[in-house]
Amino acid sequence: MSASTRVTGARKHFAGVLGVLFILALWQLAAFALPDFLMPGVPAVVQRLFEDLGKQSFHQSLMGTLGRLGAGYGLALAAGIGFGLVAAVLFFFREVLRSAIVILQSIPSIAWVPLFLIVMGFGNTPIIVVVALSAFFPAALSVMNATESVQRVHVSAARVMGATRWGLVKRVYLPAVMPELITGAQLAFGNAWRALISAEMLIGFGKGLGRSLAYSGEIADMTGVMTNILVIAVLAALIDQFVLENLKHRLLRYQYV
Repeated sequence: MSASTRVTGARKHFAGVLGVLFILALWQLAAFALPDFLMPGVPAVVQRLFEDLGKQSFHQSLMGTLGRLGAGYGLALAAGIGFGLVAAVLFFFREVLRSAIVILQSIPSIAWVPLFLIVMGFGNTPIIVVVALSAFFPAALSVMNATESVQRVHVSAARVMGATRWGLVKRVYLPAVMPELITGAQLAFGNAWRALISAEMLIGFGKGLGRSLAYSGEIADMTGVMTNILVIAVLAALIDQFVLENLKHRLLRYQYV
């Protein structure tokens, strides 16, 4: 991508700030148009947020959600990258995996919750499995599709030099698919985050941001609902921008010179 088509530096940060301000303005306009018990304003929600930051229950919910995210998302990335790279050298396996993913990814991840609850019981395990399942598909597909674009001449040259299948995966395919791998990881994170919050709301087990959001809705605490929504949105943006984006810049630094 040429420098003329990429917004960088101060302009990029300014664009991000404008996007946030636009969302907050729409939110505040809705608060002006509706009664307080239906739509609390931004100041009231921010005040509640600062109050919650000092509570142990908030910290427990935050750590519970992040723990499940780390377990499910990490498992999905490991499996997705592994299966995607194996599919690069096993062509029949690639077609089998692609067909299975096309079928399974059409099922909303939250639809698996009743089945996993029956099989695994209440606890963290069904939530983690739902998160892993939702993030696995984009991770595996991005890697698998990227391996198909690897130039045959590079593969042939590696084979002439005596590379084994594992050598092809390690020395040829993995470096070639790195850009698509990072993009797939970001897409997988979005899927994992939405599935996690939904599963926590539905299962209602333990501490978590999704469970806190559901409980606030059950008791008609709209300020609590909007506070939890704000935390969920801000936390997702922070993870994406400060963790995944920084990782992308480090691994693909040659594209940002």
